[in-house]
Formats: sequence, C-alpha cells, structure tokens
Amino acid sequence: MVTIKCRGITFSNIEAVIFDKDGTLEDSQEFLRLLGMKRARLADAQIPGVGEPLQMAFGIESNSIDPTGLLAVGSRRENEIVAAGYIAETGRGWLESLTIARRAFDEADEMFKNSAVSPLFVGSLEVLKYLSEAGLKLGVLSAATTPVVQKFVKHHALADYIQLEMGVDSTVHKPDPKLFLQACEKLGVNPAATLMVGDSAGDIQMGKNANAAGCIGICWGNAQASHLEKSDVAIASLDEITILAD
Repeated sequence: MVTIKCRGITFSNIEAVIFDKDGTLEDSQEFLRLLGMKRARLADAQIPGVGEPLQMAFGIESNSIDPTGLLAVGSRRENEIVAAGYIAETGRGWLESLTIARRAFDEADEMFKNSAVSPLFVGSLEVLKYLSEAGLKLGVLSAATTPVVQKFVKHHALADYIQLEMGVDSTVHKPDPKLFLQACEKLGVNPAATLMVGDSAGDIQMGKNANAAGCIGICWGNAQASHLEKSDVAIASLDEITILAD
C-alpha cells in the first residue's frame, strides 16, 4: 500500500488506481467528434432532418465536443438510444427507430474500424509506469466496449502496467457503482483502497457511490473545470499524482 498526494490532498493505504480512458489517458476528442458527426450524417441519410439535432444531442460543438456531453460520457448503447429517440420523434415506431439508429452506428463503426488509435496524453505513459513500479495495481474502466479498451492497451503497449482492461458490455453503465465494484473485484482489491481517476462527473459519482478511497478529477490544462467540482481533488495533468515516501 502507498500514500498518494495530489495538490495538497493525501490518500493513504492505496492498493490500486482505476483510470477512465477517453479524456483521461487517451486524447480522443477529435476521433469522437468525427465519429459522432458520421453517425449523425448516416442517420440523416435515412431520416432527413435528424442529423443536426443529433450532433447537438451528442455534444458536438463545431471543432470540439462537450466534455460533459453524451458522446464524451455515454456508452455506445446510451448514444444509440438517444439517437433512436430523435428518430422516433419523426413518427417512426420505437423498434424501427432503434434499428435505424443501430444501422447508422454500425456503418460509422465500420468506416472507422481501421482508423489510427488516438494518442495518449503527453506524460500518461510515464505516470502509469511510475505508479506500477510503486507496486500499485492499475486498471482501465471505460464507457467504451471491452474490445476497444483492449485495442487501446495493446496499441500503446500498456500491458506491462495495466492489470485490468474493462469496458461497458452490458446494461450497466457509468455512473452505476456496480462497474467500479466489479473492476475492483477483478483486480482483487478493496474499493476502499482504490482510487478512481476520470474526466467526467459520471466517473466521480461512480467512484463515490462505490465508496472508493478517493476520486481524482482530471481536465487536461484546466483543473478548475466546473463539472469536476464533486471530485476530492481536480488536476490538470496526470503527473500531479505523486507518491509520498514512507
């Protein structure tokens, strides 16, 4: 067990750290923006008029995405259901609307399946190595699917540092604390000795509801981001996570 300090806040007796992926370790904003735009356009090709409202619903803002928005925070399934809701407003039945949304999402995924994996935020690899060498167990818990998380870990050669590669593959989504509890169980650690690090309010709420040892919010370059106000501490880069010597 180690003691971790961030901006004057100390977390004692820590066994593990669980990280979100998108926006926390991986600088995936541009990929998500392009994916969301493609999903909206493909839905619009089937149901003219829904494309622009869908982009707004996803949280796409010209050249960026809202870090608190559906695309940044929600699972694929949650995004799909919202898209189906907009389609249903045009008078289609619910099952037909779901089918149309799923078709658009599947086509977009197919188009992007061979795209380059988004880069790690600068310094992330060094922090993972630093924490791992201190004896901490590390995991990635993402709203993306488990295969996407596994692709991310493999592409960036993180397997030596990451013991858990977990996504959302069921009806349980963030901020449901069950996800964090399941992650801790798979890591073989106590939630009360495990930190959650994420860039969304959902990550923070999930960790707190699971009685995590602490919840560290991160918004790269802006630790004062309002959506992280409920975190125990907010940081602007991962290298602010430091280990205190015994």
